[in-house]
Amino acid sequence: MRVISGSARGLKLIAPNNNEIRPTTDRVKESMFNMISEYIYDCEALDLFSGSGALGIECLSRGAKKVYFCDKSKDSIKITSDNIKKSKFEDKSVVIKDDYRAALKKMSLLKKKFDVIFVDPPYYKGLFDDVLRGIIEFELLGDEGIIVVEHDSEIELADLDCLSKYKEKKYGMVMLTVLKMEGKYE
Repeated sequence: MRVISGSARGLKLIAPNNNEIRPTTDRVKESMFNMISEYIYDCEALDLFSGSGALGIECLSRGAKKVYFCDKSKDSIKITSDNIKKSKFEDKSVVIKDDYRAALKKMSLLKKKFDVIFVDPPYYKGLFDDVLRGIIEFELLGDEGIIVVEHDSEIELADLDCLSKYKEKKYGMVMLTVLKMEGKYE
């Protein structure tokens, strides 16, 4: 696991040593960031289910202004925090140990609007639809923002009227889906 591009390019990140965390492979991560490159520079991002923090750190390396990392696992938070420190992005990072629902609510109370939201929950938990509904409910996506969902290619995301598929690409069993808002929050 390494940072693909930007100021921390080539930095090896600390990988989890258990099967609870499923890091995005370098190949998929590189493709993901090629798909969304125009949204990254100077953005504020939310890395839900941060795991090792690799997606948020990649975002910071490519010029993001600030990234909020969220995970409920004590081990994930430790690995994420260690990787942030290793990459020297402490001043641009906020780490939140909470489940996704509580984190979304906290961000709403802080009136946060994100340019990029990464959604990469454990595939077996079936959380995708609830997470997307939570992002809409708490109005966390900026007007021109995107949601980047990494999911099993067999999983069909809910058809939510206010979100539209902007880009989609399959890599073996992994599907990357980029969503955008249709109009305003209702």
